[in-house]
Amino acid sequence: MERTFVLPDLGEGLTEAEIVAWRVAEGDEVGVDDVVVDVETAKATVEVPCPHAGRVTRLHGAPGTMVAVGAPLITVAGATAEPAATGSGAVLVGYGTENATMRRRSRSRTVVAAGGSAPRVLSPVVRRLARDRGVDVRVLSGSGPDGVILRRDVEAAPAAAAERSPNGPPARPQRESHPTPSVQSRQTLHGIRRAIAEKSARSRREIPDATTWVDVDATGLMEAREALGVGLLALLGRISVAALTRFPELNASVEHDGDDLVLVRHGHVGLGFAAQTERGLVVPVVHEADRLSTAELAAELARLTEAARAGALTPEQLTGGTFTLNNYGVFGVDGSTPIVNHPEAALLGVGRIVDKPWVVDGQLAVRKVTQLSLTFDHRVCDGGVAGGFLRYVADCVERPLGLLLDL
Repeated sequence: MERTFVLPDLGEGLTEAEIVAWRVAEGDEVGVDDVVVDVETAKATVEVPCPHAGRVTRLHGAPGTMVAVGAPLITVAGATAEPAATGSGAVLVGYGTENATMRRRSRSRTVVAAGGSAPRVLSPVVRRLARDRGVDVRVLSGSGPDGVILRRDVEAAPAAAAERSPNGPPARPQRESHPTPSVQSRQTLHGIRRAIAEKSARSRREIPDATTWVDVDATGLMEAREALGVGLLALLGRISVAALTRFPELNASVEHDGDDLVLVRHGHVGLGFAAQTERGLVVPVVHEADRLSTAELAAELARLTEAARAGALTPEQLTGGTFTLNNYGVFGVDGSTPIVNHPEAALLGVGRIVDKPWVVDGQLAVRKVTQLSLTFDHRVCDGGVAGGFLRYVADCVERPLGLLLDL
């Protein structure tokens, strides 16, 4: 008996995913809840386990193929009618049974191309870079742990469009499209890049935003960082949570109910923070950040940052935000007017911290100065509330010990 497993419901309103890499090839034997493919959604790259056991007879799509929810993914022959007792067979993208999760953690991330037999390890970023440059990864020696092929390996390899690999056919040359002489390349947006584009455009269409900003003396904040042994992002996050407690109008969102607009106030703070990764900009969320101490918040920010860099964030960790913190100062810029992260109502931006002349008690001194900006949805509050929020944040940055009086 043959059974065809289809791409399951992805949740979060997602309707499609891109096949990143197959973990199996046609003819391989698989067990219940074995991970068979990595797919990339608009939220994250996740592993998909198969609920059937048997021999793989067909892989429905090569890496790079977009697959709709409900479309065939893999066909297995000799599949049992019911899942084995060691696994539930309940499959949801990004999750699995306890046994399957343990197997996935212990299994090496060897990626096998559809129809091929040579193992290799590739991240989505490296895979796309190799495809765009026409580099045959089968002839590369990875410089990463256990021979993992890294981005630098692909960048250092010569384009293989005109060369023939000794182990196979010539590498596919970079596909180019030249509608006009001035166009260098064209690239269809998929996954996270497409999600960022669509969400940014929606924010601009629906949210009448405004931005206010202020220069602040961050010398006290830098001293607090050294004294407490936590990162600036954690301190700024703790200050933001305290400010939202005083100005709950900004911990809100606007929803459409037919022709009506409904203002929704949130009972807890889902603190999102912008994180730049190789796959693009993502915004992990610290859920119920208002219930965490500064040390607990610092630990959670570190954990989510590491998961973001590894491309291991789950859909749950990327949703549920009510307010976003963007430390664009790490890019060496002083200020910005960022786009509100829809459907949130506000975003706090922090510029770089640099030495500048500053008047302290009537005397000119050199201080650590930064610029704070608040972009907010003008439908949820007016300038008075926004200005009060930003002034409170600025006061806490300049005198962080004063925040302890409110805790």
